[in-house]
Amino acid sequence: MTELHALVTGGARGIGAAIAHRLAADGLRVTVLSRSGAAAHGLHAVAADVADAQQVQEAMHHAQERHGPIQILVNNAGQAESAPFAKMDEALWRRMLDVNLTGTMLCTQAVLPGMLQAGWGRIVNVASTAGQVGYAYVAAYCAAKHGVIGLTRSLALELAAKGITVNAVCPGYTETDIVRDSIARVVAKTGRTQDEARAEFVKSNPQGRLVDPAEVADAVAWLCGRGAGAVTGQSVSVSGGEVM
Repeated sequence: MTELHALVTGGARGIGAAIAHRLAADGLRVTVLSRSGAAAHGLHAVAADVADAQQVQEAMHHAQERHGPIQILVNNAGQAESAPFAKMDEALWRRMLDVNLTGTMLCTQAVLPGMLQAGWGRIVNVASTAGQVGYAYVAAYCAAKHGVIGLTRSLALELAAKGITVNAVCPGYTETDIVRDSIARVVAKTGRTQDEARAEFVKSNPQGRLVDPAEVADAVAWLCGRGAGAVTGQSVSVSGGEVM
């Protein structure tokens, strides 16, 4: 796979950084796309807001100037915000759809012509268990991630005979800055201890723990490989058995 160029959106930290490092370790040329243009150590970076079509096109152009055609796309960029549905405003709703769903669509459209020309490609969308089940107080996020899975299934059928696979990886609560920030908010709002708040996030995982970002990266790396050519349209839950 050393000749392949992979682009990972939202790859500056957390799950995205773990994926980028894993693919680089596997010998791929890796570009990280983030809003700030920051990248994990040693990786090429480009800047774009994934919800802005022009920025995405320009970033993909710069990435391909450096490393050649993009054969592997990992749509990892995402954002999660919570609010009771009755108090959720339209701005929050649009932010969740723009970053999580529209961003996935725009980035995929930007790289797809090259994959079609080559007759080969791998698209992996990092969704969430929130795309497989519902969670209270994150209706907009759940709606967006359900949309990502629907897009994954539909596009997989369109591309099945063209050498391009499209799959989703669905992490449960994972040891990332986003989850740590969420735990901190629970502590601040409820007066619970750090351990008590963390236990609320862990209890949904039958293994009784948070998922490690490297475990998500392992699943993504396998789906990106040539050996996963017969796997498409799937939503792989990496959640310790929370979703089966």
